[in-house]
Amino acid sequence: MMVMGGIIGSGIFLNPAIVAQRVDLSALAVGVWAIGGAVAMAGAFVFAELGARFPAAGGGYVYLREALHPLLGFLYGWTLLLVVATGAIAAVAVTFARYAAALAGLGEGVVAPIAVGAILFLTAVNVLGVRPGATTQNVFTLLKIGALAALIVAGLLAPAAPLAAAPSTRPEAGGSIASLGVALLPVLFAYGGWQQTNFVAAEIVEPRRTLPRALLLGVGGVIALYVLANLAYVRTLGREGLAGSLAPAADVLRRAAGPAGATVIAAGIAASTFGFLSLVILVTPRVYQAMAEDGLFFRAAARLHPRFRTPVGALLVQAAWAVGLTLTGTYGQLLDYVVFGDWIFFGLAGVTLFVLRRRAGRAGERNETQAEFRAPGYPWVPALFVAAAAYAVGSSVLSSPRNAAIGGGLIALGVPAFLLWKKRGQAPFPERK
Repeated sequence: MMVMGGIIGSGIFLNPAIVAQRVDLSALAVGVWAIGGAVAMAGAFVFAELGARFPAAGGGYVYLREALHPLLGFLYGWTLLLVVATGAIAAVAVTFARYAAALAGLGEGVVAPIAVGAILFLTAVNVLGVRPGATTQNVFTLLKIGALAALIVAGLLAPAAPLAAAPSTRPEAGGSIASLGVALLPVLFAYGGWQQTNFVAAEIVEPRRTLPRALLLGVGGVIALYVLANLAYVRTLGREGLAGSLAPAADVLRRAAGPAGATVIAAGIAASTFGFLSLVILVTPRVYQAMAEDGLFFRAAARLHPRFRTPVGALLVQAAWAVGLTLTGTYGQLLDYVVFGDWIFFGLAGVTLFVLRRRAGRAGERNETQAEFRAPGYPWVPALFVAAAAYAVGSSVLSSPRNAAIGGGLIALGVPAFLLWKKRGQAPFPERK
């Protein structure tokens, strides 16, 4: 539930229209989601082995710290806190609030209070323990899966004639292969999120066995849902109709069930965004907790609640910053600047697997930790994932060099912060030999 909940947000309800605008064949409008799924599964293999090797709180922060350099791990956590995680919390909370307000017949004026209330409520739930947070996550993940299932059934059973729509305004007209590459970018971002479960590896029962299984089953389930949902979109709306739609999921349900269908999918999107919000709030503070334990963040972020044993300090720091971004409305621009940074660190995490395998080979290590799970298809499958991450980063930079330059500057601000915290030595710092 955590893996699937970390991937499924609002992207599958909106991004298919963007993809359809960038390809010239219906088969490609669906096929690109299968290709993106293959990349996501390659990433799941990589993070499954990394999680089995290091079943500790912090996920990617720990892998980068141990295999490459503590600075890279810190920059990952810095970027999560500064924009990527907190900005996503703010953006998704506002999206949830807008759908919730519309369903309740309320005006735009209540959106910000609802968004802030959702952040604070889910933070409080996760302070009360991992089990309440996981239960909340399970409920809303099942709801979003149900919404996708309703979309799929309605789309596959509805009449296949496409809706009237304006012709696609696809900017790339250079052929199917070129358009496929451009269309892949929103697909890769829609599949992102499987790695978040690794943040809480230390709190998973038998993580070396459970985490790889969860990653592979969860990502596989999402691939099936995403491909079937896009089959439903294309079958019901046609490629041109899909490309011209501003709300493809609502259009499919409206065609299948009238206005009531549109209301159902609006409720499904509200549940989906709330579930995604719950997952990000639950898992990400474990990164800040690990940084604080290394002396690379405020000591309070390592503090556990005396009764519930949750990282209450990290949860409160995250909530305060996310609420600030929500109220100031700066999250959208900041995410535009730094969203490519997520894939920088995905790619670097893939590189850590090569480093760790080589290091283990030199040491002649053949222990039970390594044998617990090993990514199949090594080195080609991890190399595919690293190449896909490089493609996502490169495409983002080329599409908006100015945003990339500003985002790179924001990430680079973490370097002096790292040096300052390391110099102050707030806690023992594990130097690599």
